[in-house]
Amino acid sequence: ISICRELPNIEVITFSVNAISDLEPLKQCQNLSELYLRKNNIASLNELFYLKNLPRLRVLWLSENPCCGSDPHRYRMTVLRNLPSLQKLDNQAVTEEELSQALVDGEEITAPPARRSVENGYLESAESSAAESATETESELLSFTLEETNKIREELGMKPVPRDKFSSFAPRETDCNRKKRNNVLNAILLLMKELDVEGLEIVQQTVGRRLQALRKKELQEE
Repeated sequence: ISICRELPNIEVITFSVNAISDLEPLKQCQNLSELYLRKNNIASLNELFYLKNLPRLRVLWLSENPCCGSDPHRYRMTVLRNLPSLQKLDNQAVTEEELSQALVDGEEITAPPARRSVENGYLESAESSAAESATETESELLSFTLEETNKIREELGMKPVPRDKFSSFAPRETDCNRKKRNNVLNAILLLMKELDVEGLEIVQQTVGRRLQALRKKELQEE
């Protein structure tokens, strides 16, 4: 997620299921409008402190993080009190009534979270949460990753990836390798947003050559 410090103009970010615990790098993304962080290791709602000054943020998906706690009402009210410009939270539209109620039921966040040291068990906690995330079923992971990837492709004016194409990249890969590949794919799509016409043409030519080489290799193996 540290790469976001170098992408101040990025508009859509999807980092779901990535063991992310720190949102500090996002505070530089002043053009960010959609942020997908479902099922990470975000332990405290105080991480919202880093999102409070993002003027264009309209969509946030934060569910299935430890910070959501056991009281969904308090969680939602606290998020909306601190991010009143949101139009959708966790794939649910935000209403005017909720925004008013959030001023009463939500908790105001005025400071960033305190960071725990490795000695205090932070590393062990992060590893434990990451292990739990890794047990997510393949179909669920692919479903959400496909949805978020296609959202980015839509923003870039690209056609969506059909599910059969997306899920057939490498079905025999381990969960770790599949996640790594999907993370690389999402990072590439995000970075493409920063390119001008000349840059995109270079990418297109490079991809074309790469595809030709891979297809030639597949024919030789057959």
